[in-house]
Amino acid sequence: MPPDPLPAASSAPLAATPTGGDEASSTAASAAVEEVLTLRISLGEEVVGEVRTRFRFDAERPYEVLLTFHLGRPDEADWVFSRDLLRDGLRSLSGQGDVKLWPAYCPCHGSTLHLALESPHGSALLEVSKPRVQSWLDRTYALVSEQAEQAYGPTDAQLSALLAGG
Repeated sequence: MPPDPLPAASSAPLAATPTGGDEASSTAASAAVEEVLTLRISLGEEVVGEVRTRFRFDAERPYEVLLTFHLGRPDEADWVFSRDLLRDGLRSLSGQGDVKLWPAYCPCHGSTLHLALESPHGSALLEVSKPRVQSWLDRTYALVSEQAEQAYGPTDAQLSALLAGG
């Protein structure tokens, strides 16, 4: 089996500004908030395990979060969905279709967030520590607030032109 490309989760969250090249010849890289969490996964009634998952937020794409599931194989499974969906799922049932999230409590694991994912390749039910996800999400909002998100999206005029076929 190839070595695990994800670093071990630490108690200290990673908030990084990726850099590359020399400052004189490169443009400023965007800020990101990343953390690797261990999620419990059920692929069926009898298959339960753990999967290390990288939660990533890029300030240049503030509407979305990226979850990369490291499956212990050379390939990884990426899921991208809205930051609002994750925020809402921490409070109540949120989402429809391929991604659904909801808070739960179990005596074994305490306060958790459940993620139900479906694709043409199969489905999975995952469970993760709700306080850890909330802490990570709070750091994303500290980097780019909900109000500041609006500056990153297309303008109303750009959307109108796009919808008009222009």
